[in-house]
Amino acid sequence: MSLLNVSSLIPVSFLLNGIPGLEEVHLWISFPLFTMYSIALTGNFGLMYLIYSEEALHRPMYIFLALLSFTDVLMCSSTLPNTLCILWFNLKEIDFEACLAQMFFVHTFTGMESGVLMLMALDRYVAICYPLRYATILTNVVIAKAGMLTFLRGVILVIPFTFLTKRLPYCRGNVIPHTYCDHMSVAKISCGNVQINAIYGLMVALLIGGFDILCITVSYTMILRAVVSLSSAEARQKAFNTCTGHICAIVITYVPAFFTFFTHRFGRHTIPPPVHIIMANLYLLMPPTMNPIVYGVKTKQIRDSIIRFLFKGKENSSHKI
Repeated sequence: MSLLNVSSLIPVSFLLNGIPGLEEVHLWISFPLFTMYSIALTGNFGLMYLIYSEEALHRPMYIFLALLSFTDVLMCSSTLPNTLCILWFNLKEIDFEACLAQMFFVHTFTGMESGVLMLMALDRYVAICYPLRYATILTNVVIAKAGMLTFLRGVILVIPFTFLTKRLPYCRGNVIPHTYCDHMSVAKISCGNVQINAIYGLMVALLIGGFDILCITVSYTMILRAVVSLSSAEARQKAFNTCTGHICAIVITYVPAFFTFFTHRFGRHTIPPPVHIIMANLYLLMPPTMNPIVYGVKTKQIRDSIIRFLFKGKENSSHKI
C-alpha cells in the first residue's frame, strides 16, 4: 500500500485510527452507535413520510421539520457507515480525496442543521407574533428559497476548507486519531502552518453558528415578549407548547457542538482524546436520533397523525382478514 507521495507530501490515503486507547472495546462501542443510527434512520424517514402523506401537516412548521429530518439523515450518514466499518472490520484506510469529500459533507450538513434550526425559530416567531399573516409570509416559495439559501451558505463557506487542507504538507505520516475526517483533525497531522485553517474555521463557526444562535436568541426574545403580553393563561401555555420541541432540538444540537468546537481549540491537554472523539460522534448522531422522538412526543399534531396512521394500518389489516 502506497502511503505517501514523497515528491508532493500529499498522502495517497489516510488511516482513520478509530478511538485511540479504546481499541479493545471498539466492538462494544459500535453497538450503541449502530442502535442510535438505526433509530435515526427509522425515525427521520418515518417523520418525512408522515409529513408528506398527512395533509394536516402540510404547513410551514412541518415542512421545516421535514427539512431538518432530511438534513439529519445526510449528516449522520456522512460518517456513521465509515465509523462502523472501522469499529467492526478494522477498515481504517480512506483515500485522500474521499477524506476531503467526507470533511466537506460533514461541515456542510452540520452548517445546514444549524441553519434549519434558525429558520424554525423564525417560523415560530412569525406564527406567534404575526398569526394572521403566517400563511401569507411563509409561502412555499419563501420556504424553498430559505432552504436553498441555507444549503448554499454552507457549501460556499465550507468549500475553502478542502483547498486549505489540500495545500498543507503531510510529512508527519497519515494516521488520523479519529473515526472520520473533519477539518481540524486532518489539519493537525500536517507539518505545515495551520494558523490560516484555524482562523478560517473560527470565522466559519461565527458566520454560521454565531449568526444562527443570534437569530434564534432574538426570535425567542420577541416570542417571549409576545407570549407574556397575552391575557389568557391558556393562550400563553399553548404558545409555549408550540416551541418546546424546537427548544429541545436546539439544546440537543448545540451542546455537543460547542463541546466539540471548544475542545478542538482549547481543551486538547485537558480533555482525554477518547472523550473528545466519542463526543464528536455523538455531535453528529444525537440530533438525528433524538429530534424525531422529541417532536413525536412534544407536538400534538404529529402524535395525532401517528395514532391515525397506526390505527389506519390496523383497520386495513382487519379488513384483509
